[in-house]
Amino acid sequence: MMKKILGSIITLFFLAIPLFASYNSIGISDSSEIRMDLEEKWFTAPLSAVRQNVPEIRNNDNGDRFQIRLEENETTFNVFVSPQAKVNVTVYSDTGYYIEKQIVYPGDAAGSWVLIRDKKTGKPIRIRYYFLKNSEVYVQFTPSGKIALADLVMFGNYAARGVPTGMPFEKFYTASFEDVMIITQNKLPWNYVLVDPELYHSIKQMIAVIREKLPLIQMVPDAMYNENNELVHISTGKPLELQQNNTKSEKKLSLSSAGFVKWIADGLVEPLSGGMIKREPLITETVTVKDVGHLGILSQRYNLFFSLDWIRNLASAVISVYAGKNYLFNQSGVDVTVNPFASSITDSGVSNVVTFIENTGYTVSVLNSLMYVLAATEPGTFYFGAIRGTDRTVSPEIKAFNDCVAFFPYFMDDGAFACTVFMNGREMTLEDFCLLYSEDFVYLTRVKSSEQFFPY
Repeated sequence: MMKKILGSIITLFFLAIPLFASYNSIGISDSSEIRMDLEEKWFTAPLSAVRQNVPEIRNNDNGDRFQIRLEENETTFNVFVSPQAKVNVTVYSDTGYYIEKQIVYPGDAAGSWVLIRDKKTGKPIRIRYYFLKNSEVYVQFTPSGKIALADLVMFGNYAARGVPTGMPFEKFYTASFEDVMIITQNKLPWNYVLVDPELYHSIKQMIAVIREKLPLIQMVPDAMYNENNELVHISTGKPLELQQNNTKSEKKLSLSSAGFVKWIADGLVEPLSGGMIKREPLITETVTVKDVGHLGILSQRYNLFFSLDWIRNLASAVISVYAGKNYLFNQSGVDVTVNPFASSITDSGVSNVVTFIENTGYTVSVLNSLMYVLAATEPGTFYFGAIRGTDRTVSPEIKAFNDCVAFFPYFMDDGAFACTVFMNGREMTLEDFCLLYSEDFVYLTRVKSSEQFFPY
């Protein structure tokens, strides 16, 4: 009981007194003590008065430099308190060019704080804290009656929205980021965004190995290597004969979209089991549809769920080898079904979203923020994806799972998020993938990465 009372007293102490730059658990520059002197001049003064303020440079107790400045747009005016950063700038002249460091104060850098006010009324709209290398991730507070509501935003999606803080909005004029974390520690899903970058070594190693071997791969429809390392048709299992035009072509691996992700899985399985994954279990159906329904009728003519079946069975095969026990896909826990977002920011405003749809997956629009959450909450895991796209080779057009992809999300040493995508024997960025497949869905299955990765 005494420990509980003491803990409560300590928490109340922290809520009452701002924790200045001398203490910050995630190591970002903090401007809270600087902001204590800015309220009347910058935060609550009318716009006409704020316009008279020239940008200021101030130091916190740690010697970190911040710039206080005003920026305006059509409907709001924003007061930034932003930390100093140095960037390399290329300077060109008649004799060539050289690189020099330039001092800047980015409004969305880690440690930046911004107050957004309505231009017509002068009333505060929100306060935003940036705290990571990825500026698409931030926490913000909006006034609601006598208290402030908290949002945690990730790449345009709300991980939490409108959460009551129990604190007046004005508290956040001077609250440090450490204060913010203490106030919201049981209210916001901080586990989605605060990570240990040292947990992703095996992911990075697998990326490097795959990247090195990509020049050895050529894409051939319906091609895969079976458990005997024989080139066969996925559709029939029969040997696949290729017309070899030159010696270089003979040395390449011939893989289809599905064969390519199997090649990745085989690189994990073979070192442990001494063999590669069999074809037959991978084409086992995992989706049941009514014979008389629309999908049932279409399924009699088309394989609507090919790549979905493939990645479910493929991930289950890897899990089975890891565990030393055979698992069917519905026993293995490989399906990714999390719904981490409350709503999304769209061009027309905030809209509620259903993140995951059974046997369909996720809209590609949430993939960036979803991969961030998965990387944070399932470190060292990569994901096979089945793309549900529109097959325009048939009439009428149908929605079908035809192609496969592999996602490798991780955090770099400086805490920045990255996700490498491998598909059809090539590498692309997650941003490029999302542009290419913006109208489609992706179903995901999870596989634990390993440093014992030796693809043939």
